[in-house]
Amino acid sequence: MSATLVLGGARSGKSAYAERLALESGKEVVYLATSRAGDAEMTARIAHHRERRPAHWQTVEEELALAASLRACSAPNRIVLVDCLTLWLSNLLFCDGREWPDVGAVTLPERFHAERAALLELLDGGAPGDIVFVSNEVGMGIVPWGAVSRCFADEAGRLNQDVAARAERVVFVAAGLPLVLKGSPC
Repeated sequence: MSATLVLGGARSGKSAYAERLALESGKEVVYLATSRAGDAEMTARIAHHRERRPAHWQTVEEELALAASLRACSAPNRIVLVDCLTLWLSNLLFCDGREWPDVGAVTLPERFHAERAALLELLDGGAPGDIVFVSNEVGMGIVPWGAVSRCFADEAGRLNQDVAARAERVVFVAAGLPLVLKGSPC
């Protein structure tokens, strides 16, 4: 298994870059979508991503059980493109339907811990195929206002660090241009 992490800000070109990696691999592609269409704007974003993908790519939608889906989708002749880790993280933070406090300590749902651990365990043990993860780099701006926003930024940073440590290649995309942070150029 080979894992690649593609990081970038909103509209940086990270998804398009990851899609090019998958297409150029010459392997069968499974697009593992983690998004949830909670409103009209997100529905439009999802439609934009769907329109950009080749019709022959298989799409699997999974909001929470990412490691289990990766195990099911991975194969030696296949590349799985996960778009994206930060949407998956958001889904996990709110998976138990709780109301988050505006101030004070934030307690993460139990499922958050279990699913995150399962993903890292999968990366440690290896899946039978290649994986390209897309994730937002959210830690380059101001410190977010409010406990929930700070918790999200903290957990996204921790997740990105943990996946990057296990990935063979890490690429940062800004303005559509890739900068290889770890591993060989793509």
